[in-house]
Amino acid sequence: MIIAVPKETKFKENRVAVVPAVAKDLVAKGFTVQIEAGAGLNSFFSDEDYINAGAAVVADKNAVYTQADVVLKVNAPTPDEIALMKKGAVLLSFMWAATNPELVSACEKAGISAFSMDAVPRISRAQKMDALSSQANLAGYKAVLMCANQIGKILPMMTTAAGTIKPSKVVIFGAGVAGLQAIATAKRLGAIVEVSDIRPETKEQVMSLGGKFIEVKGDDTIKMEGGYVKGVSEEFLKKQQELVGKHVAEADIVITTALIPGRKAPVLVTEEMVKSMKFGSVILDMAVEQGGNVVGSKLHETIVVNGVTIIGEGNIPSLLPMNASDLYAKNIQTLLYHLASKDGFKWEMEEEITKGSLIVHNGQKVHPSVA
Repeated sequence: MIIAVPKETKFKENRVAVVPAVAKDLVAKGFTVQIEAGAGLNSFFSDEDYINAGAAVVADKNAVYTQADVVLKVNAPTPDEIALMKKGAVLLSFMWAATNPELVSACEKAGISAFSMDAVPRISRAQKMDALSSQANLAGYKAVLMCANQIGKILPMMTTAAGTIKPSKVVIFGAGVAGLQAIATAKRLGAIVEVSDIRPETKEQVMSLGGKFIEVKGDDTIKMEGGYVKGVSEEFLKKQQELVGKHVAEADIVITTALIPGRKAPVLVTEEMVKSMKFGSVILDMAVEQGGNVVGSKLHETIVVNGVTIIGEGNIPSLLPMNASDLYAKNIQTLLYHLASKDGFKWEMEEEITKGSLIVHNGQKVHPSVA
């Protein structure tokens, strides 16, 4: 099979779906690997690196799609790019299918099959395929560094001859993968860390990392599915905001990480909460691309509101492209090896990982989120 890796074209995207080490392993397994010229440059992998790994570098972007049996990408191709793919070809990428009907329609029209990296089930045997977690882990780390770089003070306590500097206070919304890494990073830098999460079972994890858990009593309006929060009532969010509000007012840094798959991100930091914060404090909204957890945050922009800096970077893993590409390439490689060999795909339609991640099969919608 010919595996093609096009260059990412999304705004501010620096990652690549396959790194040279993974390309070398794919070639060793009998696959033919074609990389679009320059696809790895923003991740600091040269065309020569891929050639040395046994891959072919293709200058013609259209040929990358038209010749491929399998297309591996970080972000999904555009509908026009999908139209170039031959009937029966296979796409593996992030798709966010439930909120991208035009993309799903393009896959149907082209008669291709498409697997979505964000739909891989969160089960133990799929951990090495979990690109959401690998990328969120890096994002949580980088988010703290971005805030530390923006704020006009240090994070740890420091005793000097001129006096003692108090440690910064960091409030983190959400103790998922990104939130937990943010807690660990902020603690390593010496900050006081307080954490809010609507799932009471996260309390132990937060405390094990040295964070203080802001406990909001849950209720039956919180709906969980596959490790994700699938829904929560407006009444509960209001109760959470009231309790957490005083912690936000005292914070130097606030980081929000809450997402609900297939839906707009919940509002956690209101306009009033922003106004209550100290002059010079910093907020980073990690959910800004899905509508934002912070009222007033703007995608791909850093703004100042009443003296509070609000960072709205929409693709934080892309700011660490070497590591992010390396981890993502291993995620997508593991999924590919699970689904296929050099001779073709297994199409085990009732197998849990296949069933969970397959969105379109031979031009027919099959995933519950789009069917």
